[in-house]
Amino acid sequence: MTRLLAIAGLFALLVAPSAAHDIIATKLTYTRDISRLFGRRCLSCHAAGSSVPLSSYEEVRPWAVAIKEQVLARSMPPWGAVKGFGDFSPDRALTQDEMLIIAAWVVGGAPQGNPVDLPPQNNSSSLSPSHDAKLADALAVSTRRVIEHSLKITGIRPRPDTLVDSVRITARLPDGRVEPLVWLYRYDPKWGQVFRFREPLVLPRGTVIEATAAMQYDLEAPATKLSPAR
Repeated sequence: MTRLLAIAGLFALLVAPSAAHDIIATKLTYTRDISRLFGRRCLSCHAAGSSVPLSSYEEVRPWAVAIKEQVLARSMPPWGAVKGFGDFSPDRALTQDEMLIIAAWVVGGAPQGNPVDLPPQNNSSSLSPSHDAKLADALAVSTRRVIEHSLKITGIRPRPDTLVDSVRITARLPDGRVEPLVWLYRYDPKWGQVFRFREPLVLPRGTVIEATAAMQYDLEAPATKLSPAR
């Protein structure tokens, strides 16, 4: 009888609702670490009053696991390019450290922390929205083009028909050097993103602009004749 009671007690513990609080296994907190990161990277789209607000711990906590998965999959923020391959301004891609901070905070129990550590209230991101106006002097490229004259480019606009899993676009200079332009990763065409370089790139005659897979894209540059792809 005693044994049956013990087994019943153990079963009750196993099926009972989990404790109200997660086990905390990290020193990272929302108030000190995550709130500031989200302020820089997320609140331009997820401010208070948006469809999915992430401006407070109470709003963020229910989405913590989903946020981690979206961040690690590079689906959020919706930038669509690998950081460090090309030099853009602004660059909305999370750094590897930022991705790891978010993941470690969630896996560690997503603790709130001390409210006194919160930054001053600010529901706007430090990254202003991009200005993706139609390019008046864009040069269309279909996978690969060879430059016939020296060309200055200030940005690149991908025009894929479907979701891009992974495509690198580079400029191969006549001296053999390769200039990374953009590495698209899980890029959604509906974003209509323009990746503008921090500094214009001057590409000499004979430079080959090419993508690692068939894709249409535009170069933001003054009108210049290009030779047919070959």
